[in-house]
Amino acid sequence: MKTFDLRSIRLRSGEEHREAVELELSPLEYGGQRYVPVPEEVPAELTIARASTGTVFGLRFHAQLHGPCYRCLGDAVLDLDLKTREYQATNPGEEDELRTPYLEDSKLDLNGWARDAIALNLPAQILCRPDCAGLCPVCGKDLNLEPHTHVEETTDPRWEALAKLREEL
Repeated sequence: MKTFDLRSIRLRSGEEHREAVELELSPLEYGGQRYVPVPEEVPAELTIARASTGTVFGLRFHAQLHGPCYRCLGDAVLDLDLKTREYQATNPGEEDELRTPYLEDSKLDLNGWARDAIALNLPAQILCRPDCAGLCPVCGKDLNLEPHTHVEETTDPRWEALAKLREEL
């Protein structure tokens, strides 16, 4: 777990601290599939600004995930440019909105924050390309490589009695 110790900096109200950090990204399970960050370690910019009522944290980094396409199960690559912010009030009291879940004992959990930022910015479907045709529902072939259709000549057995009646007339 990569953390940043806030005791290493001293900020007064209105001051800001910027620092380059390395994040260790872990694989992500999404929709029953595994997506792997490449590379696993990425550079990031951490910003800490002291306000009169608390501290504002900012994290900016680029992540690239590799895994299966939602439609055709081929290789998909997702590029994410992430910029996220968190706030920690000086005296948060019982209010959850005034505290960040990534801060504990003056240590900021950077990897947990980065993991959650990635998860919150994932699209509904991770595709190999925007116009991915997917797999054929009948034979299972990749429609991107081999576009085709199947002629469906089978009739629903519930309509067979009506088909016989039509033939008799």
